[in-house]
Amino acid sequence: MRFTKMHGIGNDYVYVNTFEEQVPDPAALAVAMSRPHFGIGADGLVLIGPSSEADFRMRMFNADGSEGEMCGNAVRCIAKYVYERGLTTASTVKLATASGIKTLELQIDAGRVRQVTVDLGEPQLAPQAIPVNLPGARVLNHPITIQGLTLQMSCVGMGNPHAVIFVDDPEHFDVHGIGRQIEHDALFPKRTNVEFARVRARDRIEMRVWERGSGETLACGTGAAAVLVAAVLNGLTERSARVKLSGGELQVAWNPDDNHIYQSGPASFVFDGVWLED
Repeated sequence: MRFTKMHGIGNDYVYVNTFEEQVPDPAALAVAMSRPHFGIGADGLVLIGPSSEADFRMRMFNADGSEGEMCGNAVRCIAKYVYERGLTTASTVKLATASGIKTLELQIDAGRVRQVTVDLGEPQLAPQAIPVNLPGARVLNHPITIQGLTLQMSCVGMGNPHAVIFVDDPEHFDVHGIGRQIEHDALFPKRTNVEFARVRARDRIEMRVWERGSGETLACGTGAAAVLVAAVLNGLTERSARVKLSGGELQVAWNPDDNHIYQSGPASFVFDGVWLED
Protein backbone atom coordinates (compact mmCIF):
# COMPACT_ATOMS: atom_id res chain seq x y z
CA MET A 1 0.00 0.00 0.00
CA ARG A 2 1.44 3.35 -1.05
CA PHE A 3 1.44 6.19 1.46
CA THR A 4 2.82 9.70 1.93
CA LYS A 5 4.19 11.21 5.12
CA MET A 6 3.34 14.92 5.53
CA HIS A 7 3.36 17.47 8.30
CA GLY A 8 1.82 20.83 9.12
CA ILE A 9 4.34 22.66 11.36
CA GLY A 10 5.38 19.34 12.88
CA ASN A 11 1.90 17.77 13.27
CA ASP A 12 2.71 14.70 11.19
CA TYR A 13 0.35 12.14 9.69
CA VAL A 14 0.51 9.29 7.23
CA TYR A 15 -1.71 10.04 4.22
CA VAL A 16 -3.29 7.37 2.04
CA ASN A 17 -5.03 8.11 -1.27
CA THR A 18 -8.13 5.89 -1.18
CA PHE A 19 -8.90 6.69 -4.81
CA GLU A 20 -6.11 4.17 -5.44
CA GLU A 21 -5.71 2.16 -2.22
CA GLN A 22 -8.09 0.13 -0.05
CA VAL A 23 -7.94 0.41 3.74
CA PRO A 24 -10.29 -2.18 5.30
CA ASP A 25 -9.35 -1.45 8.94
CA PRO A 26 -8.07 2.12 9.25
CA ALA A 27 -8.16 2.13 13.06
CA ALA A 28 -5.77 -0.82 13.32
CA LEU A 29 -3.62 0.57 10.51
CA ALA A 30 -3.35 3.93 12.30
CA VAL A 31 -2.00 2.21 15.41
CA ALA A 32 0.51 0.15 13.43
CA MET A 33 1.74 2.99 11.22
CA SER A 34 1.96 5.57 14.01
CA ARG A 35 4.26 3.51 16.22
CA PRO A 36 7.84 4.81 16.31
CA HIS A 37 10.55 2.22 15.68
CA PHE A 38 8.05 -0.52 14.73
CA GLY A 39 6.03 1.56 12.26
CA ILE A 40 6.49 4.87 10.48
CA GLY A 41 6.04 7.11 13.50
CA ALA A 42 3.26 9.70 13.26
CA ASP A 43 0.45 11.43 15.08
CA GLY A 44 -2.02 9.31 13.14
CA LEU A 45 -3.44 8.28 9.78
CA VAL A 46 -5.41 10.39 7.28
CA LEU A 47 -7.44 8.97 4.39
CA ILE A 48 -8.10 11.10 1.30
CA GLY A 49 -11.05 9.94 -0.77
CA PRO A 50 -14.10 10.82 -2.86
CA SER A 51 -17.09 12.73 -1.53
CA SER A 52 -20.65 13.12 -2.84
CA GLU A 53 -21.00 16.53 -1.14
CA ALA A 54 -17.58 18.13 -1.60
CA ASP A 55 -14.47 17.86 -3.77
CA PHE A 56 -12.80 15.37 -1.42
CA ARG A 57 -13.40 13.63 1.87
CA MET A 58 -11.05 13.29 4.84
CA ARG A 59 -11.10 10.67 7.56
CA MET A 60 -8.49 10.97 10.29
CA PHE A 61 -7.46 8.48 12.95
CA ASN A 62 -5.33 9.25 15.98
CA ALA A 63 -2.28 7.25 16.95
CA ASP A 64 -4.39 5.15 19.34
CA GLY A 65 -6.82 4.21 16.55
CA SER A 66 -9.65 6.50 17.65
CA GLU A 67 -11.30 8.46 14.85
CA GLY A 68 -11.15 12.23 15.13
CA GLU A 69 -13.60 14.73 13.71
CA MET A 70 -11.21 17.37 12.43
CA CYS A 71 -7.56 18.39 12.18
CA GLY A 72 -6.56 21.86 11.03
CA ASN A 73 -3.02 20.87 10.07
CA ALA A 74 -4.19 17.77 8.21
CA VAL A 75 -6.63 19.67 6.02
CA ARG A 76 -3.84 22.01 4.88
CA CYS A 77 -1.73 18.97 4.00
CA ILE A 78 -4.62 17.50 2.03
CA ALA A 79 -4.92 20.74 0.07
CA LYS A 80 -1.26 20.51 -0.88
CA TYR A 81 -1.53 16.80 -1.67
CA VAL A 82 -4.56 16.99 -3.99
CA TYR A 83 -3.15 19.96 -5.91
CA GLU A 84 0.46 18.91 -6.29
CA ARG A 85 -0.44 15.26 -7.00
CA GLY A 86 -2.77 16.31 -9.80
CA LEU A 87 -6.12 15.41 -8.23
CA THR A 88 -7.36 19.00 -8.76
CA THR A 89 -6.35 22.17 -10.57
CA ALA A 90 -8.53 24.40 -8.38
CA SER A 91 -7.16 26.95 -5.92
CA THR A 92 -10.30 26.61 -3.79
CA VAL A 93 -11.09 23.15 -2.46
CA LYS A 94 -14.13 21.92 -0.54
CA LEU A 95 -13.28 19.13 1.90
CA ALA A 96 -15.83 16.99 3.72
CA THR A 97 -14.87 16.12 7.29
CA ALA A 98 -16.67 14.55 10.23
CA SER A 99 -17.30 18.09 11.52
CA GLY A 100 -18.67 19.45 8.23
CA ILE A 101 -17.39 20.80 4.94
CA LYS A 102 -14.30 23.00 5.15
CA THR A 103 -13.23 25.51 2.50
CA LEU A 104 -9.51 25.60 1.72
CA GLU A 105 -7.91 28.51 -0.13
CA LEU A 106 -4.57 27.59 -1.70
CA GLN A 107 -1.77 30.11 -2.20
CA ILE A 108 0.05 28.77 -5.26
CA ASP A 109 3.45 29.84 -6.54
CA ALA A 110 5.21 28.17 -9.48
CA GLY A 111 2.97 25.13 -9.26
CA ARG A 112 3.53 24.61 -5.53
CA VAL A 113 1.15 25.24 -2.65
CA ARG A 114 3.04 27.62 -0.36
CA GLN A 115 0.30 28.27 2.18
CA VAL A 116 -3.29 27.27 2.83
CA THR A 117 -6.03 29.28 4.54
CA VAL A 118 -8.77 27.18 6.12
CA ASP A 119 -12.25 28.33 7.05
CA LEU A 120 -12.70 26.35 10.28
CA GLY A 121 -16.26 27.57 10.77
CA GLU A 122 -17.84 28.93 13.94
CA PRO A 123 -16.48 28.01 17.36
CA GLN A 124 -18.91 26.07 19.54
CA LEU A 125 -19.30 27.50 23.01
CA ALA A 126 -22.40 25.76 24.39
CA PRO A 127 -21.21 22.96 26.71
CA GLN A 128 -23.45 20.32 25.13
CA ALA A 129 -22.04 21.12 21.68
CA ILE A 130 -18.37 20.79 22.70
CA PRO A 131 -19.23 18.43 24.57
CA VAL A 132 -18.42 18.99 28.25
CA ASN A 133 -20.67 18.04 31.14
CA LEU A 134 -21.02 21.46 32.75
CA PRO A 135 -24.01 23.81 33.09
CA GLY A 136 -24.44 27.28 31.65
CA ALA A 137 -24.13 28.90 28.24
CA ARG A 138 -20.30 28.89 28.19
CA VAL A 139 -17.42 27.36 30.11
CA LEU A 140 -14.98 30.18 30.88
CA ASN A 141 -12.36 29.96 33.63
CA HIS A 142 -14.00 26.94 35.20
CA PRO A 143 -11.80 25.59 38.03
CA ILE A 144 -10.50 22.05 37.62
CA THR A 145 -8.19 20.42 40.15
CA ILE A 146 -5.59 17.93 38.91
CA GLN A 147 -2.84 16.49 41.12
CA GLY A 148 -3.71 19.04 43.80
CA LEU A 149 -3.29 21.93 41.35
CA THR A 150 -6.36 24.07 40.59
CA LEU A 151 -6.40 25.46 37.07
CA GLN A 152 -8.82 27.72 35.20
CA MET A 153 -10.24 26.00 32.13
CA SER A 154 -12.13 27.47 29.17
CA CYS A 155 -13.80 25.02 26.78
CA VAL A 156 -14.27 25.51 23.03
CA GLY A 157 -15.53 23.22 20.30
CA MET A 158 -13.90 23.46 16.87
CA GLY A 159 -15.62 20.40 15.46
CA ASN A 160 -13.70 18.59 18.20
CA PRO A 161 -13.45 19.35 21.94
CA HIS A 162 -10.79 21.59 23.50
CA ALA A 163 -9.95 22.61 27.05
CA VAL A 164 -7.78 25.76 27.11
CA ILE A 165 -5.72 26.62 30.18
CA PHE A 166 -3.61 29.78 30.43
CA VAL A 167 -0.40 29.22 32.39
CA ASP A 168 2.68 31.26 33.29
CA ASP A 169 5.12 29.16 31.27
CA PRO A 170 3.93 26.40 28.90
CA GLU A 171 7.52 25.35 28.20
CA HIS A 172 8.07 24.15 31.77
CA PHE A 173 4.54 23.01 32.53
CA ASP A 174 3.64 19.35 33.13
CA VAL A 175 1.78 19.02 29.84
CA HIS A 176 2.02 15.21 29.83
CA GLY A 177 0.82 14.54 33.35
CA ILE A 178 -1.89 17.21 33.51
CA GLY A 179 -2.92 16.86 29.87
CA ARG A 180 -3.43 13.12 30.07
CA GLN A 181 -5.64 13.40 33.14
CA ILE A 182 -7.80 16.19 31.72
CA GLU A 183 -8.18 14.31 28.41
CA HIS A 184 -9.76 11.40 30.28
CA ASP A 185 -11.67 13.42 32.89
CA ALA A 186 -15.32 12.42 33.34
CA LEU A 187 -16.36 15.97 32.39
CA PHE A 188 -15.58 15.11 28.76
CA PRO A 189 -17.76 12.31 27.35
CA LYS A 190 -15.71 12.16 24.13
CA ARG A 191 -12.40 12.99 25.86
CA THR A 192 -10.74 16.28 24.95
CA ASN A 193 -7.70 18.01 23.54
CA VAL A 194 -5.92 20.18 26.10
CA GLU A 195 -4.04 23.40 25.33
CA PHE A 196 -1.62 25.16 27.70
CA ALA A 197 -1.11 28.72 26.53
CA ARG A 198 0.54 32.02 27.41
CA VAL A 199 -0.34 35.41 25.94
CA ARG A 200 2.81 37.34 25.00
CA ALA A 201 1.07 40.36 23.44
CA ARG A 202 -2.38 41.37 22.21
CA ASP A 203 -1.55 39.70 18.90
CA ARG A 204 0.83 36.91 19.97
CA ILE A 205 0.19 33.66 21.83
CA GLU A 206 2.40 30.67 22.51
CA MET A 207 1.11 27.22 23.41
CA ARG A 208 1.71 23.51 23.83
CA VAL A 209 -0.96 20.92 23.17
CA TRP A 210 -1.90 17.51 24.54
CA GLU A 211 -3.84 15.98 21.67
CA ARG A 212 -6.66 13.54 22.31
CA GLY A 213 -5.62 10.06 21.26
CA SER A 214 -2.04 10.99 20.35
CA GLY A 215 -0.41 12.67 23.36
CA GLU A 216 1.68 15.82 23.01
CA THR A 217 2.06 16.89 19.39
CA LEU A 218 4.15 19.66 17.90
CA ALA A 219 1.06 21.47 16.61
CA CYS A 220 -2.73 21.39 16.55
CA GLY A 221 -4.60 23.69 14.17
CA THR A 222 -8.00 23.42 15.82
CA GLY A 223 -6.22 23.81 19.17
CA ALA A 224 -4.66 27.09 18.04
CA ALA A 225 -8.12 28.28 16.99
CA ALA A 226 -9.59 27.28 20.35
CA VAL A 227 -6.81 29.13 22.19
CA LEU A 228 -7.52 32.34 20.25
CA VAL A 229 -11.25 32.07 21.00
CA ALA A 230 -10.56 31.53 24.70
CA ALA A 231 -8.11 34.43 24.75
CA VAL A 232 -10.61 36.79 23.10
CA LEU A 233 -13.45 35.75 25.40
CA ASN A 234 -11.21 36.31 28.41
CA GLY A 235 -10.20 39.77 27.15
CA LEU A 236 -6.55 38.81 26.65
CA THR A 237 -6.04 39.38 22.90
CA GLU A 238 -7.50 40.94 19.80
CA ARG A 239 -9.45 38.77 17.34
CA SER A 240 -6.37 38.08 15.20
CA ALA A 241 -3.05 36.71 16.45
CA ARG A 242 0.05 34.76 15.57
CA VAL A 243 0.01 31.53 17.54
CA LYS A 244 3.39 29.93 18.20
CA LEU A 245 3.34 26.17 18.69
CA SER A 246 6.23 23.79 19.28
CA GLY A 247 6.56 23.09 15.54
CA GLY A 248 5.98 26.56 14.11
CA GLU A 249 3.48 29.41 13.80
CA LEU A 250 -0.06 29.84 12.52
CA GLN A 251 -1.99 33.00 11.77
CA VAL A 252 -5.46 32.75 13.29
CA ALA A 253 -8.34 35.23 12.97
CA TRP A 254 -11.87 35.20 14.40
CA ASN A 255 -13.92 37.17 11.90
CA PRO A 256 -16.64 39.25 13.59
CA ASP A 257 -18.70 39.45 10.38
CA ASP A 258 -19.45 35.74 9.95
CA ASN A 259 -18.15 34.46 13.34
CA HIS A 260 -15.85 32.02 11.51
CA ILE A 261 -12.27 31.17 12.40
CA TYR A 262 -9.75 31.50 9.56
CA GLN A 263 -6.34 29.93 9.89
CA SER A 264 -3.32 30.17 7.60
CA GLY A 265 -0.14 28.14 7.58
CA PRO A 266 2.17 25.88 5.56
CA ALA A 267 2.07 22.18 4.72
CA SER A 268 5.01 19.96 3.79
CA PHE A 269 5.76 16.63 2.16
CA VAL A 270 8.24 14.43 4.01
CA PHE A 271 8.46 11.22 1.97
CA ASP A 272 6.56 8.61 -0.02
CA GLY A 273 6.71 4.93 0.80
CA VAL A 274 5.15 1.49 0.50
CA TRP A 275 3.62 -0.22 3.56
CA LEU A 276 4.31 -3.95 3.43
CA GLU A 277 1.65 -6.10 5.05
CA ASP A 278 3.13 -8.46 7.65
